[in-house]
Amino acid sequence: MRSGNAILSGYGTTIFEAMSRLAATHNAINLGQGFPDDRGAEDVLQVAARALLEGNNQYPPMMGLPVLRQAVATHAARFYGLEVDWEREVMVTSGATEALAACLFGLIEPGDEVVLFQPLYDSYVPIIRRAGGIPRFVRLQPPGWTVDPADLAAAFSPRTKLVVLNNPLNPAAKVWSADELQLLADQVIAHDCLAVCDEVYEHLVFDGRRHLPLMALPGMRERTLRIGSAGKTFSLTGWKVGYVTAAPGLLQPVSKAHQYLTFTTPPNLQAAVAYGLAKDDAYFGLLAAALEAKRDRLSAGLASSGLPVLPSQGTYFVVADISGVGGRRATEDDAAFCRRLTTDAGVAAIPVSAFYEQDAPTHLIRFCFSKQDAILDSAVIRLKEFFGR
Repeated sequence: MRSGNAILSGYGTTIFEAMSRLAATHNAINLGQGFPDDRGAEDVLQVAARALLEGNNQYPPMMGLPVLRQAVATHAARFYGLEVDWEREVMVTSGATEALAACLFGLIEPGDEVVLFQPLYDSYVPIIRRAGGIPRFVRLQPPGWTVDPADLAAAFSPRTKLVVLNNPLNPAAKVWSADELQLLADQVIAHDCLAVCDEVYEHLVFDGRRHLPLMALPGMRERTLRIGSAGKTFSLTGWKVGYVTAAPGLLQPVSKAHQYLTFTTPPNLQAAVAYGLAKDDAYFGLLAAALEAKRDRLSAGLASSGLPVLPSQGTYFVVADISGVGGRRATEDDAAFCRRLTTDAGVAAIPVSAFYEQDAPTHLIRFCFSKQDAILDSAVIRLKEFFGR
């Protein structure tokens, strides 16, 4: 029997699936996988239901429904001052992961180098390698997840085709500052390359911060592909509705890849997301505020359990440092600790080392706080019992 593709076959089950299975087996509270446990925006759900029952359920246009593409362009102008031509510069995809795949398959030639920041979301590297790209890693330094300018400069070369930026960053909950973004933009411009920006958590930033797209910086408008997602913005991660914004010359090859991946996305969901993007400012502000409160609730609980936490500036996540935790076994890395936490304490987390391809730390674990308060409180009670607090 002939084998499958060697690159993709070399990757095992994702850490999210593995820890979720372990949590289910041991009836643990799952604070590993990053999704909310509520219904999402109720009015958006109602629009989707009506569109399903009353609208057209045949193939929508490959680039997406005009109403959603228009809404994405309007959203970009409203929040970031970006002028976007919805007809030539916006494409709808089946989730942000498909948007990433379309960007990477559409832009990378075999042998091209791609700059990435560790820790990183786990889908990036397999897609890049399958497209024939060569990853070059820049290690962000905890606890602040800072970027070393020398390390950043060293990752770029004449062979660099593009950089992948996740901002706000899963799993580290980092929001890039304007100065850091400018540092990156300077390298992109100097090396005449591109930037693929995964910005699905754009509205989930805390403590008075505002998300700044790399695309909005001088010289980056024609070099940047910006990816958004309804899943995080409307707490509807199962919908898998994403969108890419880019200059026409960049979007054209990406649309060719999209054409041969999913081709299109359910029209009723597209209609509902278009409605959602036009919601008033109060919705987006309350969304961030609610999650900021959950971050504070879980962070305080983790700290009182003996797990010190790192800064969390956005996303659904908070990272805890287990290096000095009582009861941690001498030979126990973050993955083994997370397994024991799941089986013995009844709380599932994700080892941060799973988000590295090389030089991974082994003392950090990630918790998801986008859960009901009662669930977060129950998890803290279990952790306190486990650590003898």
